[in-house]
Amino acid sequence: MSANQRTLLLFGGLVILVGLIAWPSFMGRVQYARTRAELRAIRDAASGAEMTTVGKLFTTLARVIGPTVVNITAERRAGSLVDEIAALREGAVAGFTDESVGSGVIIDPAGWILTNYHVLAQCDDVMVTLADGRRFVAEVVGADPASDLAVVRIEATSLPHAAWGDSDSVQVGEMIWAIGNPFGLDRTLTYGIVSAVGRRGVLDDPYQEFLQTDASINPGNSGGPLVDVHGHVMGITTAIVGQDFRGIGFAIPSNTARAVYEQIRKLGHVERGYMGLALRRLTIHDDHADGQAVKGAAVDAVDPNSTGAAAGMQPGDVVVAFDEAPVDDPAALVLMIVRTPIGTEVPLTVLRDGQEIVVKARIGRRPW
Repeated sequence: MSANQRTLLLFGGLVILVGLIAWPSFMGRVQYARTRAELRAIRDAASGAEMTTVGKLFTTLARVIGPTVVNITAERRAGSLVDEIAALREGAVAGFTDESVGSGVIIDPAGWILTNYHVLAQCDDVMVTLADGRRFVAEVVGADPASDLAVVRIEATSLPHAAWGDSDSVQVGEMIWAIGNPFGLDRTLTYGIVSAVGRRGVLDDPYQEFLQTDASINPGNSGGPLVDVHGHVMGITTAIVGQDFRGIGFAIPSNTARAVYEQIRKLGHVERGYMGLALRRLTIHDDHADGQAVKGAAVDAVDPNSTGAAAGMQPGDVVVAFDEAPVDDPAALVLMIVRTPIGTEVPLTVLRDGQEIVVKARIGRRPW
């Protein structure tokens, strides 16, 4: 091997050695440059129109729905000497306790406001404070303990008011906002998703079903609206699990709330359908008809003076469909009956002695 070849070989080896030493540093610089470029792109995107629009959505919702939410303060008269002494110790006026008990939402610009029944229960005087600071003594137009809703009215006009949404169109996972006065903190906006729909059995009341959300709801939110991305009222917040928020809150669906509101406004109370059927869940012995598993509501007894009796319903019947809509359980059937206009004739699909028959029954008026 000549001297030149040895020199070239040595030089080549030196180049390779330097390359091996410098390569990690070079690749690190390339990766660092790439990371910086990615971070710059993310930062640019975050400050771009799309993210700005998302941010504006929250502020716009707060501006749109905030003025329609009211603070409701009520005076509860002390019910006993013990209560009166407790009120005096707390510095309240003798015989009364004055507390901020919840929220409400303006439904009509002429001063019609929807809230929860439990916000007003056992209250003598109700005060409504608007977003602009004005205070009014409110008239309780009517209340419906079964749905936990109440309507009050104040002497005011041209008020900002909320628009109804269609709660039947709500799907699990949709964005939702709650606004109210938790702990008396006016017009607090929180954000979450719809966690579940058609949630029954929360308060052990057959007339109630709820939207479930993880939006933060605390004492004082009761009666405030749950709104969608358009600012439409999809529900009226009403309950939480436990004394404090744990990521689970409930709202009365807007379609239920709207129907109750309109009846109270028109009649001063709510009329519900009735068929006089005492219902129970199916047992393992009821679950089979000709070897097939069924869902439905078993009839335990029938009020002899009811429309159900007039239609020929009998103890032992299993109602599997109401006006062609499947019946999953007694609670579902109760909701179908109470929500049907009084006087309506509906077909009931009934299993009787292993045979499926159709019974036409008229919806009566539930006794008070």
